[in-house]
Amino acid sequence: MKKCAWFFMGLLILTMVGFSSIGCSDRKPVATDSAVVDSVADSITTDTLETMLEEQPMPKAADELFDDFFFNFAGNRRLQVKRIRFPLAVVRNGRPEKPIQKKGWQVDHFFMRQEYYTLIFDNRKQINLVKDTSVNRVAVEKIYFKSKTVKQYLFDRVDGLWMLTAIHYKPISQNMNASFLTFYDKFSSDSTFQIASMNDMVTFTAPDPDDDFKSITGEMVPEQWPMFKPAIIPTGVIYNILYGQKYTESTQKILMVRGIANGLEMEMTFRKKGGAWKLVKFNS
Repeated sequence: MKKCAWFFMGLLILTMVGFSSIGCSDRKPVATDSAVVDSVADSITTDTLETMLEEQPMPKAADELFDDFFFNFAGNRRLQVKRIRFPLAVVRNGRPEKPIQKKGWQVDHFFMRQEYYTLIFDNRKQINLVKDTSVNRVAVEKIYFKSKTVKQYLFDRVDGLWMLTAIHYKPISQNMNASFLTFYDKFSSDSTFQIASMNDMVTFTAPDPDDDFKSITGEMVPEQWPMFKPAIIPTGVIYNILYGQKYTESTQKILMVRGIANGLEMEMTFRKKGGAWKLVKFNS
């Protein structure tokens, strides 16, 4: 989550429990709605974070930036119900469906029960939109590769408050990132295809195996991918957040992976060359 959200969360944790830390599990997390963050010694679990969020009122300033609001929305079930405009409109493939009534709403913790969430950008300039306080509409996309469906949660700022105003279902083929998502579905689950989808030389930054506090930067050939590849390559179900960025049929996509209370930051840059997507750079 961006730095402001990290600050808020860190302050909340320090206030309530003195000091704690969450570490990354060695086991690769499962990217499904039911996935649970692995338990580690001396750590704060996701359930604990959710409990703390529910016990503390959301600061008014959290409505300034969408990320700050959404962290609270996903973790605080009481706030979530208050910030949905019922009856909630549902549209599937362009056709309205029966709206969801308040009594029929089931709390959605989104990516809070995973170790991470994902973002997709065309370029680095779009990343700045995360900090833009003038954004008044945001779409949170839950991308299901198995069913090839994108579920969009549409949020609007109403009288200064972020509200969930509609849910739209669309096939991946109609998404502005359709070409990349179709490619990434296979890339994320097929190790042989990953190697075949490497650029001739891939620039990388990775942890230094000899020093936990340093990283190394260099170039690798495709055959070296198993040695240097990131510990987490999201698959199955991933998320994306549209902060107003206008996607195009660009030849570049930046996939960012950001941890939930564990300090994880990973980034993969893909470029389309000769009609095929290639991994050209990654930081882990």
